[in-house]
Amino acid sequence: MPPSSPTARALQALELVRVAPGTTAEQMAERLGVSERAVRRYIEILREAGVPVESTRGRYGGYRLGRGTRLPPVVFSEEEALGLVMAVLEAHPAATDSEDPLGAALDKLIRALPENVGRQAAGLRRHAAATPEPRPARPDPAVTSTLVVAVALHHRVQLGYRSEAGNEWSEEVDPWAVVVRHGRWFLLCHSHRVGALRTYRIDRVQAAVESPLSFTPPEDLDPVAALEQNLGEGWALATRVVFEAPLADVSPWVRPTMGRLEAHRDGCVLVGSTDNPTMYAGEWLAGIPFPFRVEGGEELRAAVGTLAMRCAAAVAR
Repeated sequence: MPPSSPTARALQALELVRVAPGTTAEQMAERLGVSERAVRRYIEILREAGVPVESTRGRYGGYRLGRGTRLPPVVFSEEEALGLVMAVLEAHPAATDSEDPLGAALDKLIRALPENVGRQAAGLRRHAAATPEPRPARPDPAVTSTLVVAVALHHRVQLGYRSEAGNEWSEEVDPWAVVVRHGRWFLLCHSHRVGALRTYRIDRVQAAVESPLSFTPPEDLDPVAALEQNLGEGWALATRVVFEAPLADVSPWVRPTMGRLEAHRDGCVLVGSTDNPTMYAGEWLAGIPFPFRVEGGEELRAAVGTLAMRCAAAVAR
């Protein structure tokens, strides 16, 4: 839902014009959830505030900022600045080093802060020690930026992708949302190649080219819920697990990536898929405090059996 304040909406409009010069009133209205007339009013608010927003007509027309436009400086409070430095170091431990590209950017940010705030931010960055990620998966900033803009403007994208197995392909997608989950960046999109919802790791996207073709995303889209559900479907090995407990009791223990939980005559049944039965058995099923049996998926059955024997051997005299 767009903010209620016209000024806040005008600032949103300014951000759209800044990141995507040439944005039309129609595109902006669709993105902000308002009428084109309201968009023109927001542009007038910006112009009255001294922001030179230019407009051009024609096929390639739209709004853009005037050449040489300087936006007001961003001012951070002490809490905001320290929180930002902490978030950068947590997500990218190498930023403690000024030679790292993100570390160099953090240097510039700290130098631009007021002296008292910058001193504390610099101290935090200097004395913080972060453990490198064992399996870093950082997406390309340029690719990510292209995808975010396409999501904002509802433009299709031509993707070049490389799967974990090394398979490569190109396809056209409608980018619905960019979602960060457990330190991984995902693109939630409708794939025109397969005609279905797909979730792609952005760090595996080799190329992204924005298309002028537009699309309309689902009105009731919940990006996080849709991502979680999609991650639990379509894997190579089918699974079916029956729990001897009511669905309401089991449900809080089942994450969406495990599959779909349904009522069953014995309690409830979890229908899903996986490509890692050992993890499914040891990390997911083993943590659920209710009796269960594996009815489907020989690979999962074998993984649960192996886990059971290991646990039995660990307590045997």
